[in-house]
Amino acid sequence: MDSQPSQPNFLALQNACIGFNGVAILRDITFDIPKGQTLVVIGESGCGKTVLLKLLIHLLGTTSGKVLFDGQDWNTLDEKRVNEQRLRFGFLFQGAALFDSLNVFDNVAFGLRAHSRCREDEIEKLVLKRINEVGLKESVLGKKPAELSGGMKKRIGLARALILNPEVMLYDEPTTGLDPIMTDVINELILQTRKNSPVTSIVVTHEMRTVTKVADRVIMFYPLSRLNQKEPQKIFDGTTDELFKSQDQRVQQFINGEAKERTQESENHLNTDEPI
Repeated sequence: MDSQPSQPNFLALQNACIGFNGVAILRDITFDIPKGQTLVVIGESGCGKTVLLKLLIHLLGTTSGKVLFDGQDWNTLDEKRVNEQRLRFGFLFQGAALFDSLNVFDNVAFGLRAHSRCREDEIEKLVLKRINEVGLKESVLGKKPAELSGGMKKRIGLARALILNPEVMLYDEPTTGLDPIMTDVINELILQTRKNSPVTSIVVTHEMRTVTKVADRVIMFYPLSRLNQKEPQKIFDGTTDELFKSQDQRVQQFINGEAKERTQESENHLNTDEPI
């Protein structure tokens, strides 16, 4: 079931396609994201979820179709305008992507120093504010990333992403590799970020606890390698309640973690001379 947003569109894909070395990753993707919505994107590894995030912020360009942000087609903007628009985004990378040579304070302050005219005393106040918001103490500020746990790195990455007050937050597998308690901490921080400011959020995840906790809307992609040319790659678009009630077997297999079909496919390959 497709969910039609009632608010003006803030981000939009129109028949967007992208591939690498002749291999399609996303095909004919069309949907809108209204301002203030928290969209969670799910699907198997390799179905193009992270590529979607890179399209939304124009780190990658479409091979055909359009990606629009605030009514403007990214492909029509010059480099200066693209860089200006990107400052309206925050990006929490899958591995946090902290600068190894910088301590926590300098990691979080990086965006302000690069893109604002804030004095150092102002930067210090803003860094402390963001560090406190993600539940960490001042004692971490002098540490290097190598001294931090996985959960701390994610929280520092979130503080850095929020330092410029983005209008859009992109989360790439924000809870990957974390224990259940820290997963819930990150989910709570995503909710708190939305509560503190009217941010639009796009969350890519495999974690169903994240889906149920933070999503206003869920989209599910399916790998193109498992579809024929006429089948849509976006196989679900709706609310969390609708997701769990979906009659699509592929959706149910994913949300319930059922691998029986794939196991049978592997066994069938093993019983033939065909490579898996």
